[in-house]
Amino acid sequence: MPALMLQGTGSNVGKSMLVAGLCRAALRRGIKVAPFKPQNMSNNAAVTADGGEIGRAQALQARACGLEPVTDMNPVLLKPETDMGAQVILQGKRIATTQARDYGGLRERLMAGVLESFERLKAAHDLVLVEGAGSPAEVNLRARDIANMGFARAADVPVVLAGDIDRGGVIAQVVGTQAVVDPEDAALVKGFVINKFRGDPRLFDDGYALIEQTTGWRGFGVLPWFREAHLLPAEDALDLPRRSRDHGLKVVCLALSRIANFDDLDPLAQEPGVSLSMIGPGEVIPGDTDLVILPGSKSTRGDLAFLRAQGWDVDLAAHVRRGGHVLGICGGYQMLGRSISDPEGIEGPAGSDPGLGLLEVSTVMTADKRLSRVRARHAASGLSLEGYEIHIGRTEGPDCTRPFAIIDGSPDGAISQDGRISGSYLHGLFADDAFRSAWLEGLGVARSDVRYEAKVDGVLDALAEHMEAHLDVEGLLALAR
Repeated sequence: MPALMLQGTGSNVGKSMLVAGLCRAALRRGIKVAPFKPQNMSNNAAVTADGGEIGRAQALQARACGLEPVTDMNPVLLKPETDMGAQVILQGKRIATTQARDYGGLRERLMAGVLESFERLKAAHDLVLVEGAGSPAEVNLRARDIANMGFARAADVPVVLAGDIDRGGVIAQVVGTQAVVDPEDAALVKGFVINKFRGDPRLFDDGYALIEQTTGWRGFGVLPWFREAHLLPAEDALDLPRRSRDHGLKVVCLALSRIANFDDLDPLAQEPGVSLSMIGPGEVIPGDTDLVILPGSKSTRGDLAFLRAQGWDVDLAAHVRRGGHVLGICGGYQMLGRSISDPEGIEGPAGSDPGLGLLEVSTVMTADKRLSRVRARHAASGLSLEGYEIHIGRTEGPDCTRPFAIIDGSPDGAISQDGRISGSYLHGLFADDAFRSAWLEGLGVARSDVRYEAKVDGVLDALAEHMEAHLDVEGLLALAR
């Protein structure tokens, strides 16, 4: 069955969004379409129907296709734990933790898995839309590449190149890519699109013509800035809004250095009664904050040290003394306890660190990773909710007798005796409208009519319509072979 690959002139040029829009446009044509990304690097992961994990962007693209996400859609997922090392996930399961310099040694094994997953998707669908990673212009990495031209050549998939005009220099981005890539790689490129244009696109007519004349590649259009893009789950923490609005319940989330599964926050950002702010390195937790959220982390002890280096532990203690609330999710929950021990060195050097001491619990890291979609019951309200778990570690202690939720009859999380400090291993809990509304109501926020999941689906439809209006979508889909 045919396939088409969208590569970018760099990271964050909008590849994930463009593929999601094409997926929805194909679905609306009655095409049985599936997304595919050979290799992704992200700590924002989704738990799949077949019990593995993939990048969150591919889960969104699966949704755009009307499909449940499966591990074949993103067979290689790299989850950074340090600046130099990452956990390697192959077809949904962890196979190694490796340093960047040693990653090339895994290429043959990983490429075999990538091609196996790709062939399964092709056999089951009418069309596969493939997303690259980073840029094919990183020719210093070409010999071990499985994410861009290395995959396209191996699978014989035509390529369209996306450039980001918002960051400037888009002519050089596209023309320069052709100049540096191998001629046989360049021969697979069938055209380009220009993304994120602000203003009157006609002002770029001469630049667009210059790219076509210089490269010989066909242009498939200039896509104006999609204003609703921020309503879709972000894959990169850099895309998180600094502040959702200036009024309402003041919620602060700490932007940890290895923040994971940060799309947990997206539903809160869309609540009209909530002002959600991301606090970055060197910033302080404002004194008028109502709720502080400690999000998930790919390196809990490492991020606990990072948190202390920012002075946030002191800010948190002051926040609690003022009567503020705190919620820890997954790694953030582990940080709230008395201690975090990693005797086997699973997340880094073996050892133990004192936690923040805001919950009477302690965590021991274990080799087994829990990956599951769950239906839970919120202990306080009795409301049912859906979420997912993706963590290592076992947390126990007196505050666990006041669980945050009940999952299959077993307690999850913990709540302090005064009820102001909570922790849970559940991700995705705020996507449940009834639970989110009731939980916020307990913090003094009036009920709203936000329907988060329906809103995301509506934005995907709007994205497809936006692309149909400004790009030659029919021509793009016709390239697939």
